[in-house]
Order: sequence, then C-alpha cells, then structure tokens
Amino acid sequence: MTLKQIYMWLAITISVVVLAIVGITSWYTVDESEQATMLTFGEAGEDITSPGLHFKMPWPVQEVRKVSKETFSLDFGYNQDDKSGADQIRMITGDENIVLADLVVQWKITEPSQYLFHSADPKQILNNATSASLRGIIGTSKIDEALTSGKAEIENDVRELLKSLIADYEIGISIIDVKLQEVDLPNEEVRTAFTKVTDARETMNTKINEAKKYRNQKYEEALGEKDAIISRAEGDKVARIQKAKGDVAQFNALYEEYAKSPTITKDRLVIETLEEVLPEAKIYIMNDSGNTLKYLPLDPSKSKTVAPAQGGSNNE
Repeated sequence: MTLKQIYMWLAITISVVVLAIVGITSWYTVDESEQATMLTFGEAGEDITSPGLHFKMPWPVQEVRKVSKETFSLDFGYNQDDKSGADQIRMITGDENIVLADLVVQWKITEPSQYLFHSADPKQILNNATSASLRGIIGTSKIDEALTSGKAEIENDVRELLKSLIADYEIGISIIDVKLQEVDLPNEEVRTAFTKVTDARETMNTKINEAKKYRNQKYEEALGEKDAIISRAEGDKVARIQKAKGDVAQFNALYEEYAKSPTITKDRLVIETLEEVLPEAKIYIMNDSGNTLKYLPLDPSKSKTVAPAQGGSNNE
C-alpha cells in the first residue's frame, strides 16, 4: 500500500468518526420526568422543559445536561428511633427552653442552569437554609406555642422564611411545601414536668371558663329581671296615667252637671256616697217642715238604720 492510499484511508476514517460524532450528538430526547439546560462552549443557555426529540449543534459545540422534574423531600430534625440522642438536633426557644423539632421540606428543581452551575452543592445549601429558618422561628417562639397551638403558625413562618432564603441564593430550587412533623422535649423527665404544668393550666382555664359562664348566666338573669321590672313599671305608669285621665274626665263631667244644677247634683252625689258607705241600709229622705213626729217602718231584721227626721211628711 502506498503512502497516498494510507492518507486516503486515514482521511476516510477520520471523516467517518466525525460524521458519527455529529450524527450521534446532534439530537437528544427529554422525557416527561426530565428537564434540561443547553451548554454552548461550556456556557449555560436556555432551559428545556418540553419533552420530546430536540436537535442541537454537535459536541463539543453544544452539550445538554438533564435533571429531574420530580418533587424531592428533605427530612430535617431529630430521629424518634434514635434512643441514644446522638443525631438529635436541639433548638432553643424564645423563653430559653430546649426542644427537638422534625421538619419535612418538599422541593423541586425549577431552574436547571442555576441548579447545575450556581452552587457546588445545592442540596447542602437547602439543608443549611432549612436549619437557619427553623432555628430562627423556634428561637422567637415560646415553648407553649411550639408544643401546642402555635405549631401551624411556626410552620407557616418557616415556609415563608425558607422560600425567601432560597430565592436569594438563586440555586434553581423552589419550595413546594413545609410540614412541621413533631416538636418534642429532650427527655422524659422534662416531658413529665411539662405535662403536669400543661394539665394544671388546662384545669385553671376550665375553672375560669366555668366562672365566666356562671357570671354570664347570672348577668343575663339580672338583665331579664331588670327588663321585667321596667316593663311592669311602664305598665303601671300607663295605667295610673289613664286612671288619672279618667278621673279628670269624670270630675269635669260632674262639674258641668253641677254648674247646670248645683242642688240636684249635690243631692245625687250625697245619695250615691251613702249607697256606697251603707249598701245594706234603707234610706228615707224626709222633706217636711212640720213639727209632727214621724215613725218610720223599720225592718226588725236589719240592724243598720237611719234615724227619722223631725216634722213633715215622709217620702221613700
């Protein structure tokens, strides 16, 4: 074989290798669960999130790095199965008590280029940011809040603080959710003491609530009695006013009759008064100017009588 033939076969071989590399590296696929970023001469460019077949410049001009779209979980805090306590992470509350907290962070990669090239270990950064967020919020909370009713608020505060830190770090990660699994005391003796304090506080609150309920009940009863008294007084006032108006009207009517016939009205009033004072007596009105003694037909069965007047004739 001549030298010219050797060069020719070498050129053909190199051409075939180059064509093979171009053909193999000029296309790539992205699965449904993947996303990718394009590197041009080692510099990160656009991110590819749509699945399917894609084409690019052959290697080494362009290169593709793929990452997952799935949601990851980061468990941070103490391990309940660790009886020795070697791996337990202790935190100090705002009122200087020690607690153990267990947190689960759900996250995913949303910016592949940032995740791949903005930090050497984004997972470690996420772990450190989670630790800082949880410790910071626990450090401003009281132990009662951390162990009882304040867990939801602590969880929300940790979530917001962690999202803010991750956004500032620009490591291509988004926080999906933060779940505060458990907050506990460091040992059994402390748990027992705290349980007794909690029980005493609950008993105190129960007694206070019962006292408030009794006070409210008596207060409502007093208000009801007050309203009843006021209502009766109002009714009595109206009755008295109406009675007074009636008496005034009656008096005015009598006065009008009296003005017309004073003598007749006077006699009628006297007779009506006697009938009211002596309802069982027989009354004889004598209109006689004579001096003859008159005998009245008294009823022996009646004890109440009126003495006869002197003189004149008698009319019944």
